[in-house]
Amino acid sequence: MISKRLVRQFGAALAIGAALWLQTSSAAQAADERPNFLIIMADDLGYSDVGAYGGEIDTPNIDRLAAGGLQFTNFYNSSRCSPSRANLLTGRYAHRVGMGENGGSMSLEIRTLAEELRDAHYRTAMVGKWHLTRATPLQDPAEHLKWINHQAYFDRDFGDRNTYPAARGFETHYGLVWGVSSYFDPFSLVEGFEPVKTVPKDFYLTDALSDRAVREIEKFGKDDQPFLLYLAYTAPHWPLHAPESAIAKYRGRYDGGWQQLQDARYAKQVKLGLIDPKTAPKTPLSGDWEQHPEKPWDQLSAEERAQQGEKMAIHAAMIDIMDQGIGRVIEALQRTGEYDNTVIVFVADNGASPETMLGSGYQPGYDRQSETRDGRKMNYGAHQPNLGSETSMAGIGAFWANAANTPWRYWKAEAYDGGIHTPALISWPKGMKRKAGTRVDTLGHLMDIAPTFYELANVKPQTSGQPPIDGVSLAPVLAGKQISRGKPLFFEHEGSRAVIDGDWKLVARAPGPKSKVYAPWSLYNLKQDRSETRDVIAKEKKRAAELIKMWNAWSTEVKARQRSEP
Repeated sequence: MISKRLVRQFGAALAIGAALWLQTSSAAQAADERPNFLIIMADDLGYSDVGAYGGEIDTPNIDRLAAGGLQFTNFYNSSRCSPSRANLLTGRYAHRVGMGENGGSMSLEIRTLAEELRDAHYRTAMVGKWHLTRATPLQDPAEHLKWINHQAYFDRDFGDRNTYPAARGFETHYGLVWGVSSYFDPFSLVEGFEPVKTVPKDFYLTDALSDRAVREIEKFGKDDQPFLLYLAYTAPHWPLHAPESAIAKYRGRYDGGWQQLQDARYAKQVKLGLIDPKTAPKTPLSGDWEQHPEKPWDQLSAEERAQQGEKMAIHAAMIDIMDQGIGRVIEALQRTGEYDNTVIVFVADNGASPETMLGSGYQPGYDRQSETRDGRKMNYGAHQPNLGSETSMAGIGAFWANAANTPWRYWKAEAYDGGIHTPALISWPKGMKRKAGTRVDTLGHLMDIAPTFYELANVKPQTSGQPPIDGVSLAPVLAGKQISRGKPLFFEHEGSRAVIDGDWKLVARAPGPKSKVYAPWSLYNLKQDRSETRDVIAKEKKRAAELIKMWNAWSTEVKARQRSEP
C-alpha cells in the first residue's frame, strides 16, 4: 500500500513540475517575442561610399535601411579589421580582449555576444570574415606559398580551432578565418572547422556570402527561437576583384580623378544636410601614406590616370555587388516574416584603405598569394593590365581612400576620422519609436552594439571573471530618448591614438609600423571644426594636458603597447 506521505510527495513533485513547465513555457513565449539581430559589416568601406552618406555608387538597399531606420552621423570604430571586430563581439575596448593590434587571437576567457545570446536561447550563425584567430604560417616560405596558393596542405588548419567562430558561440560559420583573400578562389575559407578545399568556377566571394546568409535566414524562419546572424563581408577590402560585367557599369565614372570625386561627394553631403560647410570645411586630399606615397593627379601620365580610374571603378563595383546581396538578405527576412522584428545594424570596420600592394611590405607571403591554384602569376606591380581579375593584386591607394572618406581626413589605421568614423544604420520596423529616416548625432561606437542587443534581448551578460563592458546601450536612442555616454571615447592602434571628450578631440597619426616613438598630438574643437583642419593645441595647452593625462591613464589601464613621446 502506498503511504499518504508518498502520495503527498508525489503530488508536490507534480505541482513543482507543472510550475516549472509553466515558467519554461512563459519564458519560451517571451523569447519568441524578442527581436532577431542581423549585423552587416562592410570591410574597408569609405565613409561616403554609400549613397545615404554622399556617395554616387548604387547602394539602394543600404540606402533603404537609412530611409527606414536611424542614420547615425557620429559613430566610430577602431580603425582596423581585428580591433573593430573585437569591439563588436565583446562590447569592450580591443586591448582588453587581446586585440589591440591586428592579427592575433581574441582572448578565450572573454565571452562573446554570440555566446551570451546562444545561452539565452538564441540561434546563432556567422557568415563571412572572422579575423580574430592568429594565423599559423608555415616556416618554409616556399611551402607556405604552396599552401596559400591552394597547391598543397589542403587539410591544414588556419589557426587554433578553439579560436574559430564555431567555437565562440556561433552554431555555424561559413567564411574566412584570416583577414584577406582572393574573391574568386579564397584562402582560409571554412565550413565550421573544416577547410573548403575547392570552389566552383563561377565563384565570387561576396555573392557566396550573401547567398549563404539567405539560406541561414530561411532556416531560422522555420524555428520559433529568435536569432543572431553576423554577416561580415570582405568587400571592398583589397584585392580589387570583381566580375567584368560589374566593373563595366562604373568604367569611366572616375576618369576625372580623386579631387573631382571629393568635390562631388562633399557637395552632395552638404545638400543632404549631413555636414555644414561652416563647421566641416573640405579637407585637402593627401597621398602621403608612409609606406607608399603617391603622386598627385596632375603629375600622372594619361596611362596612369586611366589605371587609377579603373581602380576606383572596381572598388565601386565591389560595393554595388555587396549592396545587391544585402537586398537579397532583406528579401529573405521579408519572405520568412522575420523582417519587422529584426534589428538590422549596418557598419564598417574602418575607413577606406590607402594600401596599394606596392613596396616591400606588400609582396607574396603571409596572406598574399604568389600564384593562382593553376600556376598563373599574381601581378603586384604598378602597371596592372588585368585589374579586377583573379591574377591582379591591387588596392585603391591613399588619394582615392582619402576621397572615399569625404569629408574626413586620412584613412584606415589612423585615429583621424577618415580611419575611425563609420557609416552606421539601425533598422527595426516593429520596435523603432523614432520617425523613419531620422539622423542621430549621438556619439556611438561599435562596442555599443553588444550592450544594446543585451538590453533588447533582456540578457544579463556574465560578469564573473570578465573585464568591464566599455560600450553603452543605444536602446534608449531607438526609443527616441537622448543619452550621454558620461565618459570619453579612447582610441589606439599601432601608435595612432585619440580621445574624444565632448566637443574636443585630441589625436595623433600613426608613427609608422616600426617606430618606437609616437607622433605628436594635435587638438581640434569638433563643434567648430568637425573635419579636423585647424589644430588649436598651441592655444589650448591646459585642455590638451588634461586630455593627454586621461589618454595616458586609459592606455595604461588597458595595457596598450607603449611608445616614447616625441
